Amino acid sequence: MSQANLPNITPSITLSREDALNLLLASIAIEELGLGHIINAEAEKIQYAVGTLPGLSVPATISDLLAIDASVQSTLQDIVKKEMLLQFKLENVLAAPSFTGPTGVTGPTGPSGGPVGPTGSTGATGSTGATGATGPSGATGATGDPGPAGATGATGATGPSGATGATGDPGPAGATGATGATGPSGATGATGATGATGATGPSGATGATGSAGATGATGPSGATGATGATGATGLTGATGPLVTANNARITNPAIVQVGAGNAVPLTINEEINGTAITHVAGSTDILLAPNQTYFATYEAATNLGFADQGTSILEFQLNGTLIGGTQSEFNLAGLSPNFPTATRVSQSSSAVFTTGAGANILTLNNTSGHSLNVEGTNIDIVKLA
Repeated sequence: MSQANLPNITPSITLSREDALNLLLASIAIEELGLGHIINAEAEKIQYAVGTLPGLSVPATISDLLAIDASVQSTLQDIVKKEMLLQFKLENVLAAPSFTGPTGVTGPTGPSGGPVGPTGSTGATGSTGATGATGPSGATGATGDPGPAGATGATGATGPSGATGATGDPGPAGATGATGATGPSGATGATGATGATGATGPSGATGATGSAGATGATGPSGATGATGATGATGLTGATGPLVTANNARITNPAIVQVGAGNAVPLTINEEINGTAITHVAGSTDILLAPNQTYFATYEAATNLGFADQGTSILEFQLNGTLIGGTQSEFNLAGLSPNFPTATRVSQSSSAVFTTGAGANILTLNNTSGHSLNVEGTNIDIVKLA
């Protein structure tokens, strides 16, 4: 679809950087005003249910009050999230530097003065001035065609021998040769004859057993040896990659009608960093890299008064399949028949998921079974690994 344009400005506008920053601040103020109206509407919803506002003919039941309480709590939680995003947006706008715009075009030359006066008489000729410095040489002309080669001259006498050059560095040592074979062992000399064994003499008397001596004292411990040298420090490992270098914020602030089963179109690429997330402004499809892990979150407002069913369902789909846990639903069908159905609600959800091989397309789909008016769609994506 085409890019949305600012209302009531025809045919075109030109905005300076300061004008753009002022418009962003104004948009934040308008969003804050809208949140104030939503909070007031939730308060009036409670007042209507408890009977402090006129118009409720049948008192609300306990189940009605519990359902209203859950609805108000969910809406206030979404408002708190929106307030945090508006705070970040305000801080970014206030931190953005403003620059002086380009110099405007030169205005037309003013009218000439009065009429030119009469030419004065010619003065006396002055003395000749000193000769000026010589000007720079002109550029060298193109080289002419080479002339014909001259006849070869007679061979000159052989010149004297040049001095002997320095001795070169010694070459590397050669490999150690193989160890030679071991020579033969010398012959073993003859063994001498064994002498005759003498007769055994009589055994002497056994001497008296001496008394056991006292055990000596333990000697002192030896000195501690010197500490060995510290080993060399190992190489520092390479710095790991920045895992969140790929991120994006893609939005559509306008109100768009999304048919049953269709995806919400996204018109503005607020921020896209890295190459693992791509999107063409105006398309419903966000392209993700294969075999990667992402964290994605969405937020959008829907108008239940557009459909008589009073049901709004949004969900993330990857390649046309629901990403588990991302379906958000709001349903007024079970409440009191006197409860107003023209209600604007904020829906959001998030998930961590992993893409598969090949192409991977992320979309935000309307699965309510009927058309919805969707407004202020914001999608944030971060690649985790």
